[in-house]
Amino acid sequence: MSTAPSQPPPAAPPSARGRGRLRERAADQHSERDRYFRNQPHRVPLGYEAFAGDKQFATTLARGIELLRCFTAEDDELSNAELAARAGLPRPTISRLTYTLTVLGYLRQDTRSGRYGLGSALISATYPLMASITLRQQARPLMNALADASGGHVSMGIRDRLNIVLVETSRLPAREVQRTRLDGGALGGRGQMADVGLNLPIVGSAIGRAYLAGLGAEAREAVLNEIRVKAPEDWARFEPGMRASLREHARHGFCTMDGELVSEVLAVAAAFGTLRSGELVVFNCAFQRSSVPAGRGPAWLKGEIGPRLVHMLQSLREGRSPAAMAEGAAAQPPAAAPVRGPGRSSAPRG
Repeated sequence: MSTAPSQPPPAAPPSARGRGRLRERAADQHSERDRYFRNQPHRVPLGYEAFAGDKQFATTLARGIELLRCFTAEDDELSNAELAARAGLPRPTISRLTYTLTVLGYLRQDTRSGRYGLGSALISATYPLMASITLRQQARPLMNALADASGGHVSMGIRDRLNIVLVETSRLPAREVQRTRLDGGALGGRGQMADVGLNLPIVGSAIGRAYLAGLGAEAREAVLNEIRVKAPEDWARFEPGMRASLREHARHGFCTMDGELVSEVLAVAAAFGTLRSGELVVFNCAFQRSSVPAGRGPAWLKGEIGPRLVHMLQSLREGRSPAAMAEGAAAQPPAAAPVRGPGRSSAPRG
């Protein structure tokens, strides 16, 4: 007499403890996303108390400008009540500010919901700055070549308070590599892993640590002291790794990160030099973990991607073409010369 094969019992619904773990995991991922996009409300408002008694400081103007910084890639539309909560200002004050900013074109208002979003006047206002950084145009072909060769997102950044803001970025077309986003999927979502305008924390990102490595000792200590005071949570979380990155940059001319800021992101970064305006410029090459072959991690970043990035920066300093850069990299990857400060780097144009 044959016996029917036993069937596995139906999967039990997740227990309360299991559901709790799923919620915790989702919350951790959301927290990572918040850190990545610098969405913490504490980034606004500016600490006006630091300017108490300064008759030259226009508090109303500062409040209006800071209101624009309340918007993020995640929250691109906000109500007056949400803006009041984020900026720590009374609703009547917020109403006057949003009205004025809307009239000037720096905000736009949805006629149905009444919520506000950033306006096109901001793009016009920032164009002279972006156009003045002519290094962007010079670097773009080399950045494209490195993105094509590595499959990574290659970006150029300068400082914005305690962050590095990306002013140029190159990546493979969407048809060749999945665009890395931070909601759903590996990174999935509304904000890209690298795009112009994205802010990354100085102390908690590879490109930020490369910025610190490129500063002189006195300027670096001043920035670190500011981070200790104004971003104590970031300091407590990232200070040990930041110290290790500074040592790595001193040895190799670049520093690497493996999931320290966001678990799905690998990155390598290097300091370049200063613009005529005195701005220190830094570059990185970042990867979504799921987009690189299995087994490629810190050793791959250090052995292959870091030297390629350093070679790209040297080519940029010397005005070489992407073709010449590729030939040089194929012939012999150069030793990574440490960048110890703006004074040691060739002064780029722009």
